[in-house]
Amino acid sequence: MFGFLKKSTDQPGATTADPSAPAKPAASWRERLKAGLARTRAQLGGKLKAIFARGRVDDELLEELETLLLTSDVGMDATQYLLGELKARAKRDQINTPEGIQQALAAALLELLAPLEAPLDITAHRPFVIMLAGVNGAGKTTSIGKLAKHFQAQGLSVLLAAGDTFRAAAREQLQAWGERNGVAVIAQESGDPAAVIFDAIAAARARGIDIVLADTAGRLPTQLHLMDEIAKVRRVIQKADPTAPHETLLVLEANFGQNALQQVKAFDKAIAVTGLIVTKLDGSAKGGVLAAIARQCPKPIRFIGVGESIDDLRPFVARDFVDALFE
Repeated sequence: MFGFLKKSTDQPGATTADPSAPAKPAASWRERLKAGLARTRAQLGGKLKAIFARGRVDDELLEELETLLLTSDVGMDATQYLLGELKARAKRDQINTPEGIQQALAAALLELLAPLEAPLDITAHRPFVIMLAGVNGAGKTTSIGKLAKHFQAQGLSVLLAAGDTFRAAAREQLQAWGERNGVAVIAQESGDPAAVIFDAIAAARARGIDIVLADTAGRLPTQLHLMDEIAKVRRVIQKADPTAPHETLLVLEANFGQNALQQVKAFDKAIAVTGLIVTKLDGSAKGGVLAAIARQCPKPIRFIGVGESIDDLRPFVARDFVDALFE
């Protein structure tokens, strides 16, 4: 119910498409999100069908559903909330059909996730400085590249700050994204990451840039000295612009499961997280952690990612997410 599996690749021996054939229209974001959940729905559909087939919300159904939700990374708090909501709705509305039970559970999940749907408003400041953080491998640098394309599609100018000065590969990756999107990248061979971002903000102000996307080095929440360092980066940004950073995004990989909750809490303590990007929802992840976040440490989910292409990062829409799970 709450996981996504990677898109299938071409099978061996598949014929090459005829280049003269008319191109198929690109799938909509809603269709791609639904496709990302297709195999999960197929895998869990039998379990849900068997659970809902009872046609009544009794103790046995609740126990079976509890197990399914917990193994989908929903967490105990959110699981108990959803089961309580389902039980209350079933009693209030006298639900006694499999379809009614599914609709009630979907409505409860939507009600839980809806407050996390909060599109990012970048109109209040110029340049609008967005600081991004996360552990290594979460997809932070790739998300920056995709965000640059997203903002450019709105007619906004973007500048990238290569604040991860510890890894040459990170700097090179960000520069590659800059070239791909046709945007400038402020970088240094080495040095203080805070200084790089400070210079980027000054450059953006001088050039009349709309958006600054500031990368930072990946770190684990348990690395206290590195968490102190990222807090320093935030303080230096405020020296460049007392109102900045205007958005502090934490990039979470959906595969982190319940560990994502600890990341949100730790990074929020260090740098005051204002929004989340949840990546790799097209992998073997279980997106139920979104429900856990909603209950235990609610932060706006600004964007979700369901693929590798540059357009596969979009604003989170709770209705689309829930519909893709249950359709």
